[in-house]
Amino acid sequence: MRIAFYPGSFDPMTNGHVHVLEQSLALCDRLVVGIGVHPGKTPMFSFEDRAGMIADVVGSEFPQRSGDVSVVSFQNLVVEAAAAAGASVLVRGLRDGTDLDYEMQMAGMNRTMAPAITTVFAPAYPESRHITATLVRQIARMGGDVAPFVPAIVQEAIAARLSES
Repeated sequence: MRIAFYPGSFDPMTNGHVHVLEQSLALCDRLVVGIGVHPGKTPMFSFEDRAGMIADVVGSEFPQRSGDVSVVSFQNLVVEAAAAAGASVLVRGLRDGTDLDYEMQMAGMNRTMAPAITTVFAPAYPESRHITATLVRQIARMGGDVAPFVPAIVQEAIAARLSES
């Protein structure tokens, strides 16, 4: 069984994340989505909220594979989290050349630390190359429409979170 690990903050999950997840599922039998949790940062959504949104999106977008996707949190090195999940593949999304430069450096470092884990890159689809979770949060907090950038489930969660404020 080939297990892939797809790490990120997913705060919130964007259409770009969904596209990388779709490509990841084509590569593996089981996909573990790792949500990086950093005690020093204050995310828009808790780990539980993000994990729930990911599960909901997977169930909606990829119902036939929803049993093959799990979500975990991690605070350590990505390769350590991937190894703990039993993964042999680490999936990283690429939007542009800037991402490629950074991700190539990380892939080299990760390969040195964990040679049994292979990094693969999933290119962004043209319609999601410009999307970042940071920009989605900024647009939402300023009252803008984030519908073009996130799944409907996530858009609803953002609206509910902002109405609490």
